[in-house]
Amino acid sequence: MSNPQQLRYSKEHEWLSAAEDGVSAIGITEHAANALGDVVFVQLPELGDTVTAGETCGELESTKSVSDLYCPVTGEVTEVNEDVVNDPSLVNSAPFEGGWLFKVRVTDEPADLLSAAEYDAFIQG
Repeated sequence: MSNPQQLRYSKEHEWLSAAEDGVSAIGITEHAANALGDVVFVQLPELGDTVTAGETCGELESTKSVSDLYCPVTGEVTEVNEDVVNDPSLVNSAPFEGGWLFKVRVTDEPADLLSAAEYDAFIQG
């Protein structure tokens, strides 16, 4: 499994893209998607919601379990990926591309986000 180098990662297995005009995309990692199994339902924050780093902001339901979705940053939701809402399997098939979950105008970013190498070491234990 190769985690994209340009992303940053949380220990809750979310990824964060580099900000474009202050807005970053958020998704879950391939590691998390594989651990969840086939994702069949996503509950995401709504457009305009304020999300807070480290707090739950949604849910992912799979054939195995239900898992909370944690936001890696604080900010305002500017876009929700309707493709994932309509086809949750994108979370499994393309976690770093079409399976992104939502975008946030970042107002605060924790210092403990991990690089790809640090995240790889974290998931390998």
